[in-house]
Amino acid sequence: MPTPRETILAALHTRLSALPATALRGEVLPERIPTEGLLILRDGEPGEPEVTLSPLAYHYQHRVEIEAVVQGADRDTAFDTLTASIGTALAADRTLGGVCDWVEAEAPRPVDLPVDGAAGLKAAVIPVVLHYTTADPLG
Repeated sequence: MPTPRETILAALHTRLSALPATALRGEVLPERIPTEGLLILRDGEPGEPEVTLSPLAYHYQHRVEIEAVVQGADRDTAFDTLTASIGTALAADRTLGGVCDWVEAEAPRPVDLPVDGAAGLKAAVIPVVLHYTTADPLG
């Protein structure tokens, strides 16, 4: 049986996979970017939990990152559409079907990536905070 952390990460990846862009998890940036855009979910860092003792529970604010990448002549509009669609998908169900206490995206940190002989890539890292509680830090 998967841990709550893995269940939440899988649910987030599933939510991103429903978007028109290609959604990967933990992969390297491919040579070709799909015309609809590319999303890469990075598992991130759960950080130090707050602990309650009775009953024993670990409360995490797990920071993951979504790398959003677009390419093409109209990349500014495509990028804006892609990041807005991520926000809409997360706002539609802040608990990812009840597996997470709360999901909250932060503002994207955009960066332009030059590509030799082609139109540049427009990319951003979108931090997402997953709030959840577990009875075991390894589980």
